[in-house]
Amino acid sequence: MQTDYSADDVAAARSLQVFAYIYLSITTLWTYDYACSLHEEWTFLLVSHWTKVKYLYVVTRYVPFLLLATNLYLSFTPNETPGTCRVLDNICSGLGILSAVCSEGFFVLRTYALWNNNRILLAVMLSTIFTFVIASIGISFATTAPAPFAISTIPGITGCYQSSSSLRLFIPFLLLSAFELGLLTLTLVRAIQTWRINTSRLYIVLLKHNMFYYTCGLLFSVANIFTSLLLHYAYHAILHDFQFIILAILATRMHRHLWQRKRRTHGSDALMHIPMSDMSPADTA
Repeated sequence: MQTDYSADDVAAARSLQVFAYIYLSITTLWTYDYACSLHEEWTFLLVSHWTKVKYLYVVTRYVPFLLLATNLYLSFTPNETPGTCRVLDNICSGLGILSAVCSEGFFVLRTYALWNNNRILLAVMLSTIFTFVIASIGISFATTAPAPFAISTIPGITGCYQSSSSLRLFIPFLLLSAFELGLLTLTLVRAIQTWRINTSRLYIVLLKHNMFYYTCGLLFSVANIFTSLLLHYAYHAILHDFQFIILAILATRMHRHLWQRKRRTHGSDALMHIPMSDMSPADTA
């Protein structure tokens, strides 16, 4: 029976333990957020009409459950094989990308609304996000395909990691930060153009939501770029899904808050110069 382990084995095992603790913390945060907003959640789901944006909300809200469940299974199931690790990691990558796309979709629609439903701008934003998604999927799966997965040699340590991570893993987060920076710029330009014209409280709420979301998204993307480039073992991916979960929480909470504000106004504080189309709860109250 082997009792002496190399420093590399110990470091790898410690990274897997930290990775598991992080996912337990994220799951606890997600469960707590869901429990605290359960009444608002079901009020929104039962009262509002089913529109394209509501379907987007449902996907954004519940895909993280699948993402967390898969990661917890990956982190705590013993006797995994490198092949199983690869399959589960690919599933997690796909769910993470889907969650990020749905969260960003809310703010593409909000930016579209801020610019008076400019169809050219919408086409540019959708084309950009489609290009970035295809590039991210290609990079994510092309990076994980040749890299072998390793399991800890220390008994009792579950989970697995890529033994030779690629520097290209930072590129999807670089693309995401570039996209959010573009949406942030569009929001700032629109705010400067209309700050004297539109004093609607809902309009102000919309701008505050957008600015806060983009700031959080950019900070997380920068953090993930550095962890992907500088850390090893399981540490390099330790914040990947944490960003997706936080963005999903922010996107769904902000959408419910906007819906509630508009519902309480009963149309007396309309968005004036920014028709919200499906984003507006005016027809769902």
